[in-house]
Amino acid sequence: MARPSSRSTLYRLIEAGQLAHKALLLPLVERGLEPGDDAILFELGRSGTTELELAAALGMTEASLDARLVRLIGRELVTRQAVGPELAPGVALTERGVRIRNGLADHWTQLEEALMGELKPKHRRKLSESLKRFVALLRL
Repeated sequence: MARPSSRSTLYRLIEAGQLAHKALLLPLVERGLEPGDDAILFELGRSGTTELELAAALGMTEASLDARLVRLIGRELVTRQAVGPELAPGVALTERGVRIRNGLADHWTQLEEALMGELKPKHRRKLSESLKRFVALLRL
């Protein structure tokens, strides 16, 4: 069996994925956050929610989410407050949390533009669809 070539598309895709992952982690580490904290900030950026709904949206247990929330509350990024028209107990971003979430989103957008910026809209869609199909094949 031939050895995989560093010129193959799959090799380049893996390399790009690893480097993109590192680049996305950098602003988290700079802010003293942990991998996965960004998912919480992005989900809460849509609107406040109950902890149960947040755990379900993120695919986390309530216990593991609670540990993260305690840390994020201590860092003044998240606050416990009533949410929704029923004023159910929940969590939402603080002003500081919104600023950090927006900074992380801007960083994400810059990386996305670096990847897709040279492509025309039609080619962007085709690449996105191809990657989606590839991920689905690998999940089987």
